[in-house]
Amino acid sequence: MASISLRSNKLVLDFRYKGIRCREQTALSDSKINRAKLTKLANDIEAAIRLQQFVYSDFFPGSPRAAQFAELDSKIKQQSNQLEKSIPSLYHDCPTFNAFASEWLAEHEGVWKASHLANVSAIYEKYLLPNFATTRLANINRADILKFRASLTKPQGKNKRISNDWINHIMVQLHRLLAEGSKRYKFENPFVDIEPLKIEKPLINPLTLQEVRIFLAGVRSDFRHYYTVRFFTGLRTAEIDGLKWKYVDFERKQIIVQETIVNGKVETPKNHSSYRSVALSKPVITALLAQNDLTGHNDYVFCNSAGNPLDHRNITKRIWNPTLQLLGLPSRRAYETRHTAATLWLAAGENPEWIAKQLGHSTTKMLFERYSRFIPNMTRQDGSAFETLLGLVEGNTS
Repeated sequence: MASISLRSNKLVLDFRYKGIRCREQTALSDSKINRAKLTKLANDIEAAIRLQQFVYSDFFPGSPRAAQFAELDSKIKQQSNQLEKSIPSLYHDCPTFNAFASEWLAEHEGVWKASHLANVSAIYEKYLLPNFATTRLANINRADILKFRASLTKPQGKNKRISNDWINHIMVQLHRLLAEGSKRYKFENPFVDIEPLKIEKPLINPLTLQEVRIFLAGVRSDFRHYYTVRFFTGLRTAEIDGLKWKYVDFERKQIIVQETIVNGKVETPKNHSSYRSVALSKPVITALLAQNDLTGHNDYVFCNSAGNPLDHRNITKRIWNPTLQLLGLPSRRAYETRHTAATLWLAAGENPEWIAKQLGHSTTKMLFERYSRFIPNMTRQDGSAFETLLGLVEGNTS
């Protein structure tokens, strides 16, 4: 495995070839862009070595080390010339999957959200590169793609099978890379008319109002305000993690969703419609005012003793799951707090368009698809019905 180091303020590529350690000094200064370039070069070298097509003098023509491999370079060139005669010239300049993937990901640094880039990179490392790394893009055909997808449907260690939903996510990244590669290198995109796998819609499991009352009465007092806000605003996990006091408007009784926290890093909201103002009911205002006495001197509304945002995975493990178990409530994901807010609004008869805006949906389509069984016949439009419903709870959340 090649590595990159620094010597005399210049980047050095360190790799092994034929059992020999090779270190090549470059003229590149240490920067993010130059490291990306050198990483791409390292990937190209490793791919060429695996294919037994690595010609040292082609990659490092001025290197003293090249003379050591001159005889081997000559043999490989002769073999390559014979091979190229049987391969269409179209494919000669087409990069390997590994090389183009490195270029593709480097091009999207700073364009994609850091969390999205990390997720996509993980898909490449775990699934795509092990299967396609040394294959030239133009040589990947429809059968290769379908065989790869079929392999993903089989148990992956400890008899665990990847969900169809996650397989579709993996295939989307393969589709996008091949589509871009086909445009740049003028080959026919093999990923055509391959439909995504069918996925079963997960059954949501929101808490009833009675269960919310039981939970808030039984949860640790230092997390009662936190869960009151989650249950009655429908904020996404990343949104409540990134909630700062400057985005809480007590005068207008609303929260402005402007920032999120994903994997410990500040991000923008999920999409355009996620930038929104969320109306606050009386229990939420009461909880936030009380929380302000505790953390109002910090940036984040809900934070640890050092003022840093909470780790929702840790909170779920230490607070959410144990509280459900202690109170005898059915186990469910912490994200059900968002579904709970939506279903309580619907049960109160609020206008679906108002609810959709509260949740950050661009239309009511998702609302009706996901919560259809919770929608009553009569609806209101302003949130007042929900206030009436919560009047039953207000005395139990203080």
